[in-house]
Amino acid sequence: MRSVDEIFADDRRYPPVERSLPWEETRGGVTVVVEPKPHWAEDITAFRLTDRAYCTYADWTANGPDARFFRHPETSGKDVMSKARAMLAREIVSVWRA
Repeated sequence: MRSVDEIFADDRRYPPVERSLPWEETRGGVTVVVEPKPHWAEDITAFRLTDRAYCTYADWTANGPDARFFRHPETSGKDVMSKARAMLAREIVSVWRA
């Protein structure tokens, strides 16, 4: 049985546009959590780790900490990572119980 951390590590082996789980990136002292792109989205979203703000991944890639961040009332990067980790943990438990 693989752990949540092993699943995240496996996912990071893929190029960003092919990943299915969020990951952290840091540039110029700013850390974001990049949320993978759903099939219908034009770009990936990057949420600041501790603030409730986001930008497009293209802007983050081009400008790093100088990217244009927008306030988001409900989500921070920590929230994105917590939800993903909880989802994986539930899946592992459900497979283990089956």
